[in-house]
Amino acid sequence: MGNFIGHMYPGLFLLSYGLYQAIVVSKAVIFSDSLRNPSCPPRNKGRCAKLWEIPYGGLLKIVMGSILIAYEINCVKDGLILMNREFPPRFMHPKEWQHLTMFILLTLNGCVDVTSKNLLPQRCVILEKGTLVLSFYVLLMLLVSHVQGSAGVELEIHLLFILVVFLLMLVLAAELWAPNALLLSMIETFLFLMMGSWLMQAGFILYRPVTGYPWQDDDISDIMFITTFFCWHVMINALCLLGIYGISSFWHRCYSPSLKMTGSKEASYHASTEGPVYKLLPKVERSEKDEQVPLLPESSP
Repeated sequence: MGNFIGHMYPGLFLLSYGLYQAIVVSKAVIFSDSLRNPSCPPRNKGRCAKLWEIPYGGLLKIVMGSILIAYEINCVKDGLILMNREFPPRFMHPKEWQHLTMFILLTLNGCVDVTSKNLLPQRCVILEKGTLVLSFYVLLMLLVSHVQGSAGVELEIHLLFILVVFLLMLVLAAELWAPNALLLSMIETFLFLMMGSWLMQAGFILYRPVTGYPWQDDDISDIMFITTFFCWHVMINALCLLGIYGISSFWHRCYSPSLKMTGSKEASYHASTEGPVYKLLPKVERSEKDEQVPLLPESSP
């Protein structure tokens, strides 16, 4: 992962997952819906309805985690061995093993999501959130150890990334007690977008700078501009989240009126049918009484 592609692929995955979550959360906010039990089922039943039940987020984690695991193993020329055969033996490739641990956790978290949403009799949101919190807790520990030996530009980039991971872990831990809190879900989505975009930016800064010249660790202006770029990412991702919400709101306003019209027509139909029936009931009762009245004298002696 210590190259440009190793930063771009995970960053692109995190950014894609954040965009997907932004669409889901925006829909939940617009309809005042619950993220756990959405109240907007698909219109068509049958095979097409099953497409709505697919856990796309979990499948994306499994696919991307498997790809990253295979990529990390193939990046090591001599093979990803744990210890050498020298005496005394020493651990080999510590950073690569840390990367591999991160990707395995990502894959396992995707498996938990798929199992909870499709295989269990009832979806267990606490299990999903708990596994995600545990994964980010391990990720935070690995990142703190990962910056050992770093300095200058690389250290500043990783410290800002660790800050985002720490805040995301706190938000995910809070969601264990409030799984349907839309505000926490929006903050979580924003932090996922920050992780993805900043990881991609780190790949360009460390391995493919725009100027063609490497950043200088002893230049204070380079260190300061890293923080400036991070603040730009904060503003851009916030505007992106706001734009997705605006587009989703505009989209549902254009198409939901037709659904409301059909719903109102059905409601008015039921109301109109209930009204006349209620009015006809006294007439029916009166007619029955009129029919029963002349029968009484005939039956009397």
